[in-house]
Parts: sequence; structure tokens; C-alpha cells
Amino acid sequence: MRLFFILFIFMSTFLGFSQSSLTSPEKIIEDFFVAFHQQDTTMLRSLAYKDIQIKYIGKTKEGVTKLNAGVFKEFLSDLKNIPEDVKFEERLGFYSVEQDNCLASVWMPYEFYLNKELSHCGVNNFQLISTKKGWKIFSIVDTRKKEACKH
Repeated sequence: MRLFFILFIFMSTFLGFSQSSLTSPEKIIEDFFVAFHQQDTTMLRSLAYKDIQIKYIGKTKEGVTKLNAGVFKEFLSDLKNIPEDVKFEERLGFYSVEQDNCLASVWMPYEFYLNKELSHCGVNNFQLISTKKGWKIFSIVDTRKKEACKH
């Protein structure tokens, strides 16, 4: 009986680990960028929480820091309508993940290229919530700058 109990605990732990690794915040972010680069708006929609917020922080021409809000539906539409002759790539740096129960935050530097030319760089911050359907992105905030980007 004791052996059965130990095997049960081991299998439960193993199966639980396998399932959580498939739906981890890291996996959701990886899937997000695969879908982003493939312009797969259906996949992006499936990774998002119903009330997802998009914001970006940049500077005005006068140098004033400004928080701008976007609309996820418009983001998807803009992405889908990028012409085939325009090549884009978001190169990600090493990312860090902080997680507490049903909340996760993923932070990563990035460089954004249009037609192989560096357009801008900054940091992405994704906020995720654990739901019955797995981890979902409920907030994306990024910074955007043209200077001080690594080359």
C-alpha cells in the first residue's frame, strides 16, 4: 500500500509538472511571438484575455514621456494588413518571469526591425492571468525609443 501511495504522489507530481509546463506563462509568450510573426490573428486572439489592454510608453517630440493606449482589435487589424513586401521582426532579449499563484509578469527587452532596418527598441511587459482555459494575456505595455538601442 505504501508503494502505491508513493507511486501515486510521484505520478501526480510528474503529470502536474508536464501539464503546467505546456501552459506556462513563458509558453504563452513564445506562442504570442510565433503568431505575431506569422500574422496569425486567430492564434493571438486565443492567447488574449477578453478585456486585454495594450499600452505603450514613448516620448513626444518635446521630450515629454507619454502613456498611449491602444485597442487590441486595431492591433490585430493593423498586423493582418501589413503588406507582404514589408518584412518585420521583433528580436527579443532574455526575459524574466515573476509569478504568484494566478498572476504572472513577463519582462523582456526587444529590438524591432522593418525591412531589416532597426526601427526602435524598448521593453515589453506582459501581464497574464491563470484561467480555467490556461494562462491568458490581459495586459501588454511596451516602451519605444529610437536612441540607445543595441546594434
